[in-house]
Amino acid sequence: METTTNSAASCTNTSRCKIRCTTLSGLHHHLIFKITSSFWHQVLVVGCGNSELSEQLYDVGYKHLTNIDISETVVTHMNQRNVERRPGLTFQQVDATQTPYQDACYQAALDKGTLDAMASEEEGALARNMLTEVGRVLSVGGRYVCVTLAQESVIKLAVEHFVQLGWAVRLHCLQEESGKEEDSFSLPVFVLVCTKFRQPMPAPILEMCLGEDGASRRLTQVSELLSSVREHQAYSVLRKKLRTGTDACSNPSLNLCHAKTGLPRYTLTVQDCSPGAKVPRSNHFGIFIVPQGSETAWLYSSSEGRKQLAASANFRRLVIVALHRNQEFTDMQAVQSELSPMVMDLAPPGMPANQQVPFLSVGGDLGWREEVSRGVSKLSGEYCVENVKGEDGELYRRLVFLSNAALVQSESRLVSSNTTSSHKKKSKKKSKPAAPPTTSSSSLSVDSGFLCCAHHEVMVAGLAMLGLGTPESKDIPVSVLLVGLGGGGLPQFLRDFVPGITVEVVELDAVVLEVAKEWFGFEPDDRLTVTLGDGLERISALDKEGGCLFDVIMFDVDNKDSTVGMSCPPAAFVETSMLQKVCSLLTPRGIFMLNLVCRDSSLRQSVLQRVSAVFPSVLSRKIEGEVNEVLLCSREEKGTSDAARVLPSLNQAAKNLQRALRSDRTGTHRSPHIDIVELLKDLKVE
Repeated sequence: METTTNSAASCTNTSRCKIRCTTLSGLHHHLIFKITSSFWHQVLVVGCGNSELSEQLYDVGYKHLTNIDISETVVTHMNQRNVERRPGLTFQQVDATQTPYQDACYQAALDKGTLDAMASEEEGALARNMLTEVGRVLSVGGRYVCVTLAQESVIKLAVEHFVQLGWAVRLHCLQEESGKEEDSFSLPVFVLVCTKFRQPMPAPILEMCLGEDGASRRLTQVSELLSSVREHQAYSVLRKKLRTGTDACSNPSLNLCHAKTGLPRYTLTVQDCSPGAKVPRSNHFGIFIVPQGSETAWLYSSSEGRKQLAASANFRRLVIVALHRNQEFTDMQAVQSELSPMVMDLAPPGMPANQQVPFLSVGGDLGWREEVSRGVSKLSGEYCVENVKGEDGELYRRLVFLSNAALVQSESRLVSSNTTSSHKKKSKKKSKPAAPPTTSSSSLSVDSGFLCCAHHEVMVAGLAMLGLGTPESKDIPVSVLLVGLGGGGLPQFLRDFVPGITVEVVELDAVVLEVAKEWFGFEPDDRLTVTLGDGLERISALDKEGGCLFDVIMFDVDNKDSTVGMSCPPAAFVETSMLQKVCSLLTPRGIFMLNLVCRDSSLRQSVLQRVSAVFPSVLSRKIEGEVNEVLLCSREEKGTSDAARVLPSLNQAAKNLQRALRSDRTGTHRSPHIDIVELLKDLKVE
């Protein structure tokens, strides 16, 4: 298993320094012994310096060593040091870029830090000359074995050199043993092994190996190898940091990838307890396995949620493990066995060597996930549709765009097609995990009366501001313009349960519309229509045409630009000019509803100022446990001084709307699962 760290780390510049002997453990030397493999090999040791490597090789039987260094002082010292104990071990003053030896006379060339020292000289020309000379003196099948810290410019120079010659290249990453980090160097040491072939290989042979005997992973490009090196170096720095200190404010995370495919298999996030927390003495370290399908929940995906989870678990350090989709997991025991060797690298400092580390989970269950469809959208990239079992025991269907796999684009609750919808309300209590469902996907259907997204519920509840459900509004039609379809849950709920309503949905992505129809039971009709196109352009066109007014305009569209601190909506949707067009398209009683997801407080304040400048009355409702909030904006004058009057009046309006929703007009025997009064309790006047 390979590791990919998500936290940034910088590499120390070591190009001018030889690797000290103290950074090389017995594992490094044993690997070199193994690679050279035969006592009868002629071995050239390039830039030997005062390292003990040649002496150790000689002591275990390698008698055919040629040790060279450009320094006369070093050569004299090493000859004097070994004249009595190792009379057959000699050292020669030779320039590694111009050796006097015959072609193909050596079976191995050893380099312990010489490449690192030479690569920065003369823009790499000196190192290239040395590598060319090594290639000349090695015989077919011979190996250049280089111990290096693998600074990117150094390893790139060497690998590209030998790839161009058609040699096979393998890179071993050697980590220090657990428990030695306090005194060890933070960056890992690599051993580069390049093998000379009689005929150059037509395609590069590049392999990455973890440890001495770890399974090798075949790579196709030098850039992939360099990327893997950076990942190992960053992981090593992170590992050193975690083993030598704790930090409750830092939440480093890393991916564990499948050794053969290189695809992410687990994501590990480290959460330390706060300095003042009272943690039992034995609770050093715990591992929490997030059930499949629950990784996007606030408790596991947000920094605040993970802190709450760690406080509840009450360990000095908690590692939260999410299981990736498209990976097979047998059971909890198999996952524990697979993770145990790796997670111990992340243990907090001072943990006893024999400490038992518990694996925690929700009911001892891995959860359940089933992918039912996968495709590609030209606008949004690759997506998948999957069925999951929630922690409440219910089945759900999700649309996820893999460019942002941590975000659920759309979600609907599933019920068996031959049963009626349950009237059970959404519950935060966790039920006892059950076995994977035996019902096939084909016999499941979407419950249109259940809204999985809390902000959708608030948008529906906001319709109470129109005075729906009163005798006076009984025969008055309600028109809605919704920008953003998703799985179609919100517009279908409106059509199915709100009396006298018509909905026009504007959706940019035709693929999303097809997914909604095929997998989320979306069925347009004369009361629910879809316009394919850009929402901004549609609003501008309607404003230009005139004569078409809506009682409600809803924005529920995500921002594909992840660099902006506002993930919903795109910035253009809340520019003053666009807000003015929205206002002009509303009836006198009209309401503008905005799903706002903004982590940048200053940006949020800017949006609120622009919205308030256009709409006299703005109410907000934050979604518990999420960044989302819904703005309910009215054209009617209701200043902050009217808050005491506005909010109580909405309580009665909410009851009226709730009664109107309860009548069944769909013919499907399904009912709306929503509490309008409760949803409007926490409204705030902006």
